[in-house]
Amino acid sequence: MTLLCVCLQMANLVTSLCCVVLAAVVVAYAQRRSQLVARNQYERMGNDVTMQCGSLDNDASVSWKVNGTDVKAQHHLEGPRLILTEVDLGHNGLYSCFQNPHGERRDTIYLHTGIPPREPTVTCRSNTYPKGFYCSWHQLHQTFIPTTFEVDVQHNHRSLEVQQDPDHKNRCRVRFPEVFSSFPYKVNVTSVNALGKASTTISFEESSIVKPDPPERVTATPIRHNARRLEVSWHSPATWPDIDNFPLKYFLRYRPLIREQWQHVELSDSTSHTITDAIAGKEYIIQVAAKDTEIGTWSDWSVAVHATPWIEDPLPITSTTEVDYTTEAKTSPIPSSNAPQKAEQPVGGAARLLTHFSPLLLGMLLLFMW
Repeated sequence: MTLLCVCLQMANLVTSLCCVVLAAVVVAYAQRRSQLVARNQYERMGNDVTMQCGSLDNDASVSWKVNGTDVKAQHHLEGPRLILTEVDLGHNGLYSCFQNPHGERRDTIYLHTGIPPREPTVTCRSNTYPKGFYCSWHQLHQTFIPTTFEVDVQHNHRSLEVQQDPDHKNRCRVRFPEVFSSFPYKVNVTSVNALGKASTTISFEESSIVKPDPPERVTATPIRHNARRLEVSWHSPATWPDIDNFPLKYFLRYRPLIREQWQHVELSDSTSHTITDAIAGKEYIIQVAAKDTEIGTWSDWSVAVHATPWIEDPLPITSTTEVDYTTEAKTSPIPSSNAPQKAEQPVGGAARLLTHFSPLLLGMLLLFMW
């Protein structure tokens, strides 16, 4: 019984020792693994940069490579530290350090150079009034490193829900909490990256940002038998959600291609118009804009369409040259050449015979006279 207890105690001791050794191996492996996985280091362009080789002591001797080759840019070593001067985009890359004399890799660093963000440009607009509005933003200057944006919208001292636009990275949508509100909206957009942050805040009233999208499916059709008219029609923008309760008015402009000056017509709520002063036979360019009847600003111009007023089909041309020629040939012969012609006297057969024997007859007549 005593021997059995001793064996059990020894077995437990061995198991415990194995667990301790295994734990130490796991910790060491994890530490080594963490040293081999590249870590990101972001630095501002134009600055001097120091990269530390892991946790090595100051008297450690190391060598450095960038993207697998020896570091050749302006630099100097201070123990386990590599110092680069006035870094730019050309210094970006994967840096690895190796401890001498065995050349064991001890750390890897991915260097990113860039600049802190500046204040973003922010605009807001409602093309789906009265449902809501969207805000968009962009950086005027490139940062060269990943930059994110934080958006906060305030109305009547409370934050509104902001929804990221699925089709545009730098755009968000916000629902109007109430229609015809007299409280202004305040939108703050903050640009953030590893080197800093910068913010822009704008404030506006609901009515000032209403701007529909341009009218759609604009067509222009000539009117038959009228050389100065064009029938123009269009549809309200599909993004405008409630055309019955929030009607739009329209602005039509048109001009012939041969002229630079536009002619304009403002319409209350009609989606068609007849141009009555078109120049006959001239091609026209036509566009339409839209606006809420009460608030906001005009939309951009629609896609331009081209049309030409009705032109009467010309009658077929029948050639009369052949008919005239035939008639003339029957009544008046074609005149001969103007060159003079030698005339021949028409003589019969007896006359020709008399002419042939005239010398013989003359001789016989003279003989009888004698």
